[in-house]
Amino acid sequence: MVRAKRKPNAKDKRKVLVVDDHPVVREGLTCLINEEADLVVCGTSEDMPQAIKAIQSLEPDIVTVDISLKDASGLELIKVIKTQFPELPVLALSVHSERYYAERAIRAGAKGYITKREATGDIIAAIREVLDGGIHLSQRMTERLLRNLVGQDKSDIETSPIDRLTDREFEVFTLLGQGQGTRQIAERLHVSVKTVETYRLRITEKLDLDNASELLRSAFQWASDQEKARSLF
Repeated sequence: MVRAKRKPNAKDKRKVLVVDDHPVVREGLTCLINEEADLVVCGTSEDMPQAIKAIQSLEPDIVTVDISLKDASGLELIKVIKTQFPELPVLALSVHSERYYAERAIRAGAKGYITKREATGDIIAAIREVLDGGIHLSQRMTERLLRNLVGQDKSDIETSPIDRLTDREFEVFTLLGQGQGTRQIAERLHVSVKTVETYRLRITEKLDLDNASELLRSAFQWASDQEKARSLF
């Protein structure tokens, strides 16, 4: 955890904790937020343990969380914050497309989702909206969630087999696409190898794949597509 330097009048501002595993992003967000008259970055963290410790000691008014952290999924961190600090609002701020992550982040307990490719003014506006008790999503994602809520015919909604995966299955699938083996994934997720093998089997079935080789090919292709999408940001 790194404590951010405050300006003399910082005590009158609403405090933001930035959680991101990229130093350049943390520094950039800190500079961006600290330029605002009503906001100040009270600290930054790069992983889940640091983030929890920072929340306890710095008492931020809001936390921005990247979906991809070096030690865990940002979705898992959001769930932990929701459980341990239920009144603390979280804004997911990520390079990942909202298509696959926004709804998962909201279900996990976040009050909003915005991608890093958005204009700086939009990011600041999203932070303020969540701080003021609102929920920030793009109009397209809001309409998608509302259609799901009212039970609109699924044929009218853009879907993907990956939407069938649970958050944990989705995380395992993503890690497979990054080239991590079963044992590596088990260590990262703090579960047994047998549990990861069970996840792999469920993913294979839900994606209608024939075997482990097809699962790996599908995961690698997914990771490649996501990397290409992020490069456009």
